[in-house]
Amino acid sequence: MVKTTSSCSRMRVFVNRGVFLCINLVLVLGMLTSGCLPSPDNKGGPGESHAQDTRDNAGNLPDTGQNQPSAPTNPGTAEPARESSSSLQAADSILKSAFDNRRTGFQVQGQGVVTRLLSDDVEGSRHQRFILRLGTGQTLLISHNIDRAPRIGGLAVGDTVTFHGEYEWNEKGGVIHWTHHDPEGRHVGGWLKHNGRLYE
Repeated sequence: MVKTTSSCSRMRVFVNRGVFLCINLVLVLGMLTSGCLPSPDNKGGPGESHAQDTRDNAGNLPDTGQNQPSAPTNPGTAEPARESSSSLQAADSILKSAFDNRRTGFQVQGQGVVTRLLSDDVEGSRHQRFILRLGTGQTLLISHNIDRAPRIGGLAVGDTVTFHGEYEWNEKGGVIHWTHHDPEGRHVGGWLKHNGRLYE
C-alpha cells in the first residue's frame, strides 16, 4: 500500500512538471515568433550610439533648442504594414509592460505623437532625437542614426511617427534606436515613417 501511494505521488509530480514545461515552451515560442524576446546580438553595431536621455520623470525635457531639419535625402521606399488600432494598442501594451518590468533589448513596432524636438546627438554617430508620446501616455526617446538613414525632414511637434526599432529601458520611458538598416546584415533592420515616407 505504501509503495502504491509513493508511485502515485511520483506520477503526479512527473505529470505536473511535464505540464509546467509544456506551458513554458508554448510561452517562449510565442514570444520568439512575436519578437518579444531580445535578439542574440543586442549590443548594437559599430557606430551605434545610446543617446543620453535627459527627460524628467514626467517625460519633460530641459530646453535644449530644436533641430533645424533638412529635407530627406533618398528615403527608403519599402512600405511597412499599416498599423491598425488593435495592433497599436498591443504595441503600447508591450512597451508599458517592458517599462514596468525593466525589459530591454527587443524589437518593437509602434506609433506615437511628437511632443518635443531635441538637438542632434553628435557624439559618435549622429542621431536625430525627439520624444514621442504613446496612447498610454508613456514617452519614448527616438534616437535615429542619421549617418545610416536619412533625417526626417519637416518633423514638427504634434506629428505622428510610426517606428520599428529596438527598445532600451530607462527610468523615463525608454529609448527606441536601430531605426535604420544594418549594412552588415547582423541586426534586424528598423525604420521610421512620417507623412507617408519611410526612413531606413
